[in-house]
Amino acid sequence: MEHSSSPITDLVARARAAQRIYETWSQDQVDTAVVAAGWAIIEPKRNRELAELAVADTGVGNVEDKVRKNYRKTFGLLRDLRGARSVGVIAEDPARGIVEIARPVGVVCAITPSTNPGATPANKIINALKGRNAVIVAPSPKGWSTAARLIEFIHAQFDRIGAPRDLVQLLPAPVNKQATAELMRLCDLVVATGSQANVRAAYASGTPAFGVGAGNVAGIVDETADPAQAAERIVLSKTFDNATSCSSENSLVIVDAARTAMLAALQERGAVMLDAAQKKALQALMWPEGKLSAAVIGKSAREIAERAAAQDAAGRQAWLAIAQRNPRILMVAEDGVGHEHPYSGEKLSPVLAIYAARDFEQASAIVERIYAYEGAGHSVGLHSTRPERALELGLTLPVSRVIVDQAHCIATGGSFDNGLPFSLSMGCGTWGKNNFSDNMNYRHYLNITRVSRPIAERVPSEEEIFGAFFAKHGAA
Repeated sequence: MEHSSSPITDLVARARAAQRIYETWSQDQVDTAVVAAGWAIIEPKRNRELAELAVADTGVGNVEDKVRKNYRKTFGLLRDLRGARSVGVIAEDPARGIVEIARPVGVVCAITPSTNPGATPANKIINALKGRNAVIVAPSPKGWSTAARLIEFIHAQFDRIGAPRDLVQLLPAPVNKQATAELMRLCDLVVATGSQANVRAAYASGTPAFGVGAGNVAGIVDETADPAQAAERIVLSKTFDNATSCSSENSLVIVDAARTAMLAALQERGAVMLDAAQKKALQALMWPEGKLSAAVIGKSAREIAERAAAQDAAGRQAWLAIAQRNPRILMVAEDGVGHEHPYSGEKLSPVLAIYAARDFEQASAIVERIYAYEGAGHSVGLHSTRPERALELGLTLPVSRVIVDQAHCIATGGSFDNGLPFSLSMGCGTWGKNNFSDNMNYRHYLNITRVSRPIAERVPSEEEIFGAFFAKHGAA
């Protein structure tokens, strides 16, 4: 309950008033609100304005890929939600005597990152609306203006359909930890995407929360993979939006029998392998004080090479030569894992660590070592013609998804050619210190009430329950 008045309590009070109206809406009315919010970001002029604003304000990613991301992720989500029941009775199981009824969670606090300041808020807003909830967005400070513009667009669409504007609101600027913490405490559900500090704060807020684990995706290329196809997918994934996605590969483990052809295929597509001196110089640029620098986050490979040239006097000419080639990816050979080997961690840039493995078993073991350091629970990529290897990874690695023969960052969050839900928030299970392992979707924004009616009783015999156990181990 909100007792004392403050800008945050007033925000939440308005959200609650709007939500009480909205929860009386029919499924058709709710679906209209969902489509209206989707159209607010998908309409081409608005989409481009948001993409340009995002890059201008955050300095992260590139406009064309953000336009594609805003459209594809939102349109895919609208496809997933089309026809999905989220009002009233949503499922009936006569055999079990169970009827499921969808209920709102209330007011959602949506924590969103600077890497996707348009697409991620839109995804959370639309999912929350599908469940008849109100939502208040708490963006990263750099992403505030993009989120504000998005919500202006949504409000304009709400005006067209008669929806309360206060269903979707924004934490006022300047956004800080104290205001975000107060908002999390006062809302009914927190959904946090972004830094692990934000996720931990969400879990510690005292409010039920969904948070996502750290990204640090690794991919495996085995000896059966088609090097050209694998390279095409990896380069597409690693370069999309300058590798700002948590689903972009950070390491690639190549089985020795595939290494020569695979590296050649990557280089044919604009990847450049750095030498030992360049690897050392790039490390100094990327982690000047042991922490990943904003100088490289979301920047193109060419821009990173130019910044390395400015900092590495001895290697300046070589770096400039690399930059002039307009590289798509910078590759470094790596064999270590952990804090002393920062390339084994998440890089949020088109820099790719290349590991060598004698066979598939060792490749899997290397990925397991990488995830023991960072990225456990997220996902792993596999390029292979042997389907049993995907199952082996799913049975043994600490991952919530195994992405087979696809562009990883495009596929992990749902795609039109796979069955995963469209999402920008991927749960990482207990491996990633999360309480869910799904792609976050509208069902996470629902309470479900179950009506239970009596059915014909069926009590098993003791023989059914204990018979096999007694036969094997005795009844002592």
